[in-house]
Amino acid sequence: MAVTTRQALVRNFCIIAHIDHGKSTLADRLLERTGSISQREMQDQVLDTMDLERERGITIKLQAVRMTYPARDGQTYELNLIDTPGHVDFAYEVSRSLAACEGAVLVVDAAQGIEAQTLANLYQAVEAGLTIVPVVNKIDLDAAQPELVAEEIADVTGIPREQVIFASAKLGKGTDEILEAVVNRVPPPRGDPSKPLRALIFDSHYDTYRGVITYVRVVDGEILPRARIRMMNTGKVHEVDEVGWFAPRPRPADRLTAGEVGYVTAAIKNVVDARVGDTITTAEHGATAPLPGYRRVKPMVFAGLFPTDSDQFADLKEALEKLQLNDGALSFEPENSAALGFGFRCGFLGLLHLEIVQERLEREFELELITTAPTVEYEVKLKRGGVVEVDNPALLPDPTAIDSVSEPFVKLSIIIPSTYVGPMMELCQDRRGQFKHLEHRPGDRVVLEYEIPLGEIIHDFYDQLKSRSKGYASMDYEMLGFREGELVKVDILVAGEPVDALSVITHRSKAQAQGRRLAEKLKAIIPRQLYEVPIQAAIGGKVVARETIPAMRKDVLAKCYGGDVTRKRKLLEKQKEGKRRMKRVGSVEIPQEAFMAVLKLD
Repeated sequence: MAVTTRQALVRNFCIIAHIDHGKSTLADRLLERTGSISQREMQDQVLDTMDLERERGITIKLQAVRMTYPARDGQTYELNLIDTPGHVDFAYEVSRSLAACEGAVLVVDAAQGIEAQTLANLYQAVEAGLTIVPVVNKIDLDAAQPELVAEEIADVTGIPREQVIFASAKLGKGTDEILEAVVNRVPPPRGDPSKPLRALIFDSHYDTYRGVITYVRVVDGEILPRARIRMMNTGKVHEVDEVGWFAPRPRPADRLTAGEVGYVTAAIKNVVDARVGDTITTAEHGATAPLPGYRRVKPMVFAGLFPTDSDQFADLKEALEKLQLNDGALSFEPENSAALGFGFRCGFLGLLHLEIVQERLEREFELELITTAPTVEYEVKLKRGGVVEVDNPALLPDPTAIDSVSEPFVKLSIIIPSTYVGPMMELCQDRRGQFKHLEHRPGDRVVLEYEIPLGEIIHDFYDQLKSRSKGYASMDYEMLGFREGELVKVDILVAGEPVDALSVITHRSKAQAQGRRLAEKLKAIIPRQLYEVPIQAAIGGKVVARETIPAMRKDVLAKCYGGDVTRKRKLLEKQKEGKRRMKRVGSVEIPQEAFMAVLKLD
């Protein structure tokens, strides 16, 4: 199959790296060098467009940009760059970018060396059959050891040491070498413009004026404005309004042909019609077989999202649908809670993902939310046969009907300097981890491998990991499957009423201590009422811990000075009776912080 000249000058590549190794800064330099962006528009991390990304200094969304580069061989190449996130929670964003590329620039920090997420993203890229261009970044740092890191890269990837490029994105060193390497090493896209159209949707977002804007990678054929297109998954037909590419602002074009990356708008009003991973083809004489899409990402962590004002339920639903369009890993279904009313049970990839989604809902859609403590999904085997999946502790069947409960286990790899091996092993053992493997790497670093329940990782494990290793540790995990364990549900009763949103499922050995800590924590958080409020933790029907919030008391004896004791007793009895009556009818309002208390028990 002949590659057209047009296509021979196209290169599609992405940048992959661990968090904070300088992906977005490198992308800035490439944009500057190719003149895609004027000095006036230039700002640091120009591709991180969301306020949240700029505040936290992390990349959350992938971004696509087209650059033109006059190479040393006299040809002018069209480079499509996709900037990707580095955090473990956004690994699915990376897999989506990889499907749209032929090459990947692997960025490694010269001071930190190869970290857990670098490896995870690298393996994904190799699996997807991409050409790897290794770059050692931040060589200007005092602590940089570029030679050592280059050896390490050569060791892990098998790429010859000579092909590793040294660069400093901050100072702009090595930018030309990277661009030349992309042009020379990354193969041009293979696709046939004369075949029926097939384009892969790798991202999309919702625009209030133009409907859904889909980001596509055209594999075969071409897309023209006014053409009628069909989504192969849903079978819906739309008419294209505009096609174009990003530079980094959207620029309309007259067509997108095979091998190119760009965007398509087609007045798609319903967010469900433009699913990420779907194939676009023409309505008449279209392609017969869709492109291989993405594996559906399975959410790992579940939490309830409830509007503080129950009138906002419909707004929350609409907001979640629009967000899901842009964030393929988010899943949600309606649920209701006795304590919090109507809301949604949402599935996330990890705690950072949960935090980001919550913040985006509050900012972009101006909602006020209460989030319940995150849990994982459990498999419950019933005595009468059959297995149910439970992602909400409140829905765990009656203990008498349960045969066994299984929890998800993950394979956890931690990369740390050798001095911190002791504290790390202690942390993993505390969290019921099973030691599997320890390996020494060049540069005085150690790789630890554990098998550990996912439920133990999602609660402040990452914070502990960072604080015990003074910030040097990096971790990555992958699912292993479900394993049986002795798991019980701890219920919390406030003033004798169970609060379903505060229930937790935990291992029997830890249940009593966890119940006690939770009761103590709630005592500090729930405000005092006019009558005393008992807080109890119960396993099944057995109460294992109790704390009492004392009542606020008005001093009814203030006006008595001297006088008979019976008069004082009468006033005290009257007050006591009032408190008793209030206790019968009063209800305790539980503040938002209480639902998050479950997270930080250590």
